[in-house]
Amino acid sequence: MDSIVENLVVNTEGYEALVEYLASSLTLFEGLSVSANSITIEDVVTDLIATQLMTVFSQNPDIEQDVRFQLMQEADAVLADLNQVLEGIWLCEASDMQISFLEDFISLVKNLFDSAISKIY
Repeated sequence: MDSIVENLVVNTEGYEALVEYLASSLTLFEGLSVSANSITIEDVVTDLIATQLMTVFSQNPDIEQDVRFQLMQEADAVLADLNQVLEGIWLCEASDMQISFLEDFISLVKNLFDSAISKIY
């Protein structure tokens, strides 16, 4: 079965709405300073995306390898988009409130991945 599907997550209306939501919530990230020793926004986002992607794979062990690679590419694109939106504070220390927001946000992104997989299989 040819399972490669264009626009699984990143170029969907749902994803674009989530990015707009993130952009409208940037006030939550104001007043941050660069941190050399603490957990940064980059650390939090990278860890959360990796964790959610591993969860997607563990919940769907029968995903074909080509679809797994496509999902990994989409996760990389999500990371790049978040880096772009959060560029000014990417290396700043993350507060508990910001971490909580990012956890919720990336969980919503995971839901888009789950939905995309359900459309394939």
